[in-house]
Amino acid sequence: MTKILICYYSRSGNTKKMAYLIQKGVMDEGVEVDTKNVKEVMVDDLRQYDGIIIGSPTYYGGPAAPIKDLLDKSIKHHGKLQDKVGGAFSSSANVGGGNETTIIEILQSLLIHGMIVCGDSLGDHYGPVAIEKPDKRAEAVCVRYGRRVAKLTKKLHA
Repeated sequence: MTKILICYYSRSGNTKKMAYLIQKGVMDEGVEVDTKNVKEVMVDDLRQYDGIIIGSPTYYGGPAAPIKDLLDKSIKHHGKLQDKVGGAFSSSANVGGGNETTIIEILQSLLIHGMIVCGDSLGDHYGPVAIEKPDKRAEAVCVRYGRRVAKLTKKLHA
């Protein structure tokens, strides 16, 4: 069965809320999903999933240290995550707060692993973003993103 990991770090709870909204979209597509705080994820866990979605608040225009640490440690599995589906999402304190740069930094790591990244032509092109607590727009984008990543993962790994 197709299986996706949603891995997040959240201090305020905003990124965590986004993770569970994305989980709803994944589950809507009938795909098995584990949603975990990055503190619960070991680097070796990454290999057991067909899709990996990573979320982080924005700190100084990039991911939080625990997310960056997981990505740095993932070098151990370089070449072994090839063709898995990847995605990213972020929250920040304000507009222009670095959401896109945070997402792009996460996606760069996933692309270097040879993962397939799911973009969106309708908005939040690189992955869902929220300014502080996710509003109704961000909530809808998160659920839609979860569905899209799940559909792509099923097509490639079912």
